[in-house]
Amino acid sequence: MRVVVAERNPLVVSALREMLECDGRFVLLSSVPSGKQFLELAANTRFDVAVIGWKLADMDGADVLAEVQNRKLDLRITVFSNDHDIGILKQCVRLGAQGYCFQFDDPSIIFETILAVAHGRICIPYIDINKVNDTPLSQLTVRERELLAVLSDGWTNLQIATRTGISENTVKYHLKNLYDKLDVRNRAMAVALYANEKRRGSKSPFG
Repeated sequence: MRVVVAERNPLVVSALREMLECDGRFVLLSSVPSGKQFLELAANTRFDVAVIGWKLADMDGADVLAEVQNRKLDLRITVFSNDHDIGILKQCVRLGAQGYCFQFDDPSIIFETILAVAHGRICIPYIDINKVNDTPLSQLTVRERELLAVLSDGWTNLQIATRTGISENTVKYHLKNLYDKLDVRNRAMAVALYANEKRRGSKSPFG
């Protein structure tokens, strides 16, 4: 199995290389630290499976997966993460990753994940597939989404109150509910979350 690795940490790359070579079923063709280098490599090199870290030198795994889709590259990808956040796993599945494993998994699990993906199968940790498209914004009402959109446009509480015909206190009440649903503490965090999800859903990191 011809493997390409995209990972910014040279120690992780070294460990992966040693593991793959000792196993005997894999050949590590190349390793690169950045998403841009990986995408260039993927366009010009034939391999069976790619193993990409979640945090690369210039972008994260979601950006890479989104760009793979944008460029319509026919790749089999396993995300190799050191973060146990289930939200990252959901995001990777939504963006088309066929495999997902953790850096602290037993080597046999890592090998079996890579092999399964190389053979065209999906191999991810258990996840409720019905909730894979759940995002923090998916639980908001239409009104709450509209409120979040005008917050991102820089509207103040007074502007929101004036333009919607409600009191400032009512605006503050709606904002508190919005922050609670998004699990954020303030306006800046809510806007950052909104901007991040919009970028994930509609924009290539390459513009």
